Amino acid sequence: MKLLLISNSTNPGEQYLGYSKQMIGEFLGKKHIKALFIPYAAVTFSYDDYELKVRERFRKVGHDVISIHHFSDPAEAVRKAQAIVVGGGNTWMLLKLIRDNKLVGPVREKVLSGTPYIGWSAGSNVACPTIRTTNDMPVIRPSSFGAFNLIPFQINPHYLDANPEGHAGETREQRIEEFIEVNPDLWVAGLREGTMFLVEEEKIRLIGPRKTRIFRKGHEPLELGESDELSFLLGRQKTEVRRQK
Repeated sequence: MKLLLISNSTNPGEQYLGYSKQMIGEFLGKKHIKALFIPYAAVTFSYDDYELKVRERFRKVGHDVISIHHFSDPAEAVRKAQAIVVGGGNTWMLLKLIRDNKLVGPVREKVLSGTPYIGWSAGSNVACPTIRTTNDMPVIRPSSFGAFNLIPFQINPHYLDANPEGHAGETREQRIEEFIEVNPDLWVAGLREGTMFLVEEEKIRLIGPRKTRIFRKGHEPLELGESDELSFLLGRQKTEVRRQK
């Protein structure tokens, strides 16, 4: 299985997919790939516009995309895809349309068979067992919260440590603590902007200048970086974690 799960599409002052563009190119390899793009997370802009925006960036690294909305049979398009790319936007809308088009099974089967998968923001959310750690407003209700379940842990993209002065609401960490209180058997990775997870050959590593913050019920949060072991997130090996007193 090959996954590239990116926190966000754009850093301040950069072009679209600026910081991740090179890694996307390396991930897909030297041979030209025309990936199947799933734009369903778009709400306030068209699929055509989204496709053009992503295509321009992929062509910079020797690859291309074609959007799934051009196909009369989306599931068949998935089965024939050289790679699958899922863009960011609203995670609830994304999953609603994935489920309406009956794509959960075909995408999962395709990716587990070795087809590369790239997702950013909402596209990373739907690689998880569920979308319940998204930051997005639930603008629509999918038939289930269950997503592609390509990894056995949850991601919170765009993870923020900030607690702005005068803000009386919960922090991102407090929201995740609520989640693990109800879901004690799941790890949650707060994926800070400018970073991504690379999953290849049953191994996972963090790429980027910021650490990821890892949560689980009964354990103190972990701050792990590029050189740290993360295989425990995939259930491949145990890690030493400090239990809360």
